[in-house]
Amino acid sequence: MNLIGTKEIETERLILRRLRIEDADQAYLNWCSSANVSKYVTWNKHKDVKETKELFNIWIKEYEKNDTFRWIVEVKENHEVIGTIDVVEKDINAMVSEIGYCYSEKYWNKGYATEALKAILKYCFIDIGFYLVFARHMSLNPASGKVMEKAGLKYEATLKGRMLDKDNIRNDLIYYSLTKDEYLKDNKN
Repeated sequence: MNLIGTKEIETERLILRRLRIEDADQAYLNWCSSANVSKYVTWNKHKDVKETKELFNIWIKEYEKNDTFRWIVEVKENHEVIGTIDVVEKDINAMVSEIGYCYSEKYWNKGYATEALKAILKYCFIDIGFYLVFARHMSLNPASGKVMEKAGLKYEATLKGRMLDKDNIRNDLIYYSLTKDEYLKDNKN
């Protein structure tokens, strides 16, 4: 495996790059303060931009480690930061990683999440060398599953009643995954 850290990636419409402290203001306004965005993730919405800056300072420090893979997603057209995507868990020995992402709701349903996930899958398999990448979503958030499917991940399992959302509604966790061999077979270009 190549533990090369977070490198900048460009797609047709996006720049995926290391986050900077000056991104915190937009991040707070666009998604960190949103109850709709935070409903289906493990963190609570931020109370103020200070909370976002504190988190960003922690994350920026983590870039010192070459096994940190975390990107802020910026739209090329207007340079607005619209979300994050990162390797949230990894097992270096088994060469397995979990991808997590969240985006500003004003950018939902525009294909940006799928575009970013496809780029990160390529980075994980080709540049880093993971054998398997997986992602999961709560059952009451099927849009996230559609992103996974459109990016090429394949349904793997449903774990019943594993998580409560912010309204204390019990959700199943739905897992999708892809191996490097499947990725290479599906992306013969």
